[in-house]
Amino acid sequence: MREISVPAKVVSPRTMNTTDFVLRQARLASNPALFSRRNEDNVWVDITAKEFHADVCALAKGLIASGIEVGDRVGIMARTRYEWTLVDFAIWFAGAVSVPIYETSSPSQVAWNLGDSQAAAIIVETPNHENVVRQAAHAEGLDHLANVWQMEGDGLDALREAGLDVADDVLEVRRTSNGLDDVATIIYTSGTTGRPKGCMLTHHNFVELSENALAVLGTDVVPPGSQTIMFLPLAHVFARYISVLAIAGGAKVGHTPDIKHLLEDLQSFQPTFILAVPRVFEKVYNSAALKAEGDGKGKIFAAAAQTAIDFSRAGQDGRVPLVLKARHALFNKLVYGKLRAAMGGNVRHAVSGGGPLGERLGHFFQGIGLQILEGYGLTETTAPITVNRPERIKIGTVGAPLPGNAVKIADDGEILTQGVCVMKGYFGRDDLTAESFTDGWFRTGDIGELDDQGFLKITGRKKEIIVTAGGKNVVPALLEDQIRADAIVSQCLVIGDNRPFIAALVTLDEDALPQWGRHHKLPEGIMVAEAAKHPTVVAAVQAAIDKANSSVSHAEAIKSFRIVATDFTEGSGHLTPSMKVKRAQVLKDFDAVVEEIYSAKKPA
Repeated sequence: MREISVPAKVVSPRTMNTTDFVLRQARLASNPALFSRRNEDNVWVDITAKEFHADVCALAKGLIASGIEVGDRVGIMARTRYEWTLVDFAIWFAGAVSVPIYETSSPSQVAWNLGDSQAAAIIVETPNHENVVRQAAHAEGLDHLANVWQMEGDGLDALREAGLDVADDVLEVRRTSNGLDDVATIIYTSGTTGRPKGCMLTHHNFVELSENALAVLGTDVVPPGSQTIMFLPLAHVFARYISVLAIAGGAKVGHTPDIKHLLEDLQSFQPTFILAVPRVFEKVYNSAALKAEGDGKGKIFAAAAQTAIDFSRAGQDGRVPLVLKARHALFNKLVYGKLRAAMGGNVRHAVSGGGPLGERLGHFFQGIGLQILEGYGLTETTAPITVNRPERIKIGTVGAPLPGNAVKIADDGEILTQGVCVMKGYFGRDDLTAESFTDGWFRTGDIGELDDQGFLKITGRKKEIIVTAGGKNVVPALLEDQIRADAIVSQCLVIGDNRPFIAALVTLDEDALPQWGRHHKLPEGIMVAEAAKHPTVVAAVQAAIDKANSSVSHAEAIKSFRIVATDFTEGSGHLTPSMKVKRAQVLKDFDAVVEEIYSAKKPA
């Protein structure tokens, strides 16, 4: 199959916008809880739709009173927390456009986003964030930035106070000033290459994509009364879209800004569905495996894991043998139930995006009773173009298009898309917008294939295809994803463009090292730099590479690798906030290591 188009199930009035989702819930007699937040005693306390609506209105009035006009851009710079979504909707109620900024951004990055968007104001979380904004404004002369408000302290109270004299009818005029065709937000790409581009996403993108997603996911995954805990950055389109979808569907959202406490938060909040990037699921699996090994139950866990995978695969094929059913039931009591309990006990579905999950991991979680619905999308497509759904799932793919979306495979394998998900264009860059579309189809830059049932499989990134000196085309993601799934590995970057053979740079998982080291009899307290050279660690990484190499041809296989002593992180400048490796930056910073690989004797 080369092309598939799925008709929209819902078509909204052109006068509608995202704020109508809040009114939809606030007008219900049941007044559902849309959010829950921890109080001073660390207890989750619900916030109803009416309470949320009232506070959104109060803040929106404050924005209006402070001079924010229809169409003005207003920045948001904060960690994942309730107030992020609160001010996001307040900006929309005031008729303005929100501009998310990652809270880890440097002054130069903040200056670019605020300067390029010509933002009139920004709402930040902490005094430190305000200092970063002030530095950016001073360095770049952001004269258009009239106001900086803080979430902490009395910043939001000052906004509420400022809006006390703004009449309800004035607010309603503002709230309804934007329709589906108007820009709701400008989200800047994370910038793996070049300057970030501002993606203009409209109210149409959020409204129509949410409504059509609910038409196929609203019964099983996001029904009224379901709940999720948000830990991904809300500045990223994936978490942002799910936040809007949750309000549209009447689901409850909790927030946790610190992933280190995620396990405790999952157990106390007890979500029914979660969203995460593949690295989170890899960590859950690897942590469970390492704990089992440390407790002397490694063989039991390995058998349980293989049983879960076999059970899922058999179920997907339509027939589960009785012996496998019995073995699965046994491990459900011994292992799977404990894993589900560790995640709160109520999680039935997880939505995965931001990168490939891997077929083995997908079958493992499906087999233990946590169905991962892998999807695919970009900032430019408001997140999901395609997604697997409970009644129509094929593990190893990213699903079929959501209603209202279409996918086409170009002659060179590039994935093209059009539909309700696709952005209006890049802010202030008509030239880049024109380059990104071909005959009305948005060019994703990814390569993939459609099977005969319309399921999409991602096979790589067009710009990241490596062409060796011998002319062999190699898709690095096919190898990187498998190697990164190993417990001791944090990141993997496959290299070899215009080189005689394929090689890799590998980093170690510092969090997993202590437990992994004890099990493999490494010296107690060994540091990453020492571990990178330890024969046991080198052998383990080689084994992971050998396993990945078995899935590709000899010409595509990794012939040499180096374990580098420092991890690729956002702080080091090697990862984007959405956890994508900045290939060019890594190659620049580790140029000496790369040259050492290729100056050595050529491997066989």
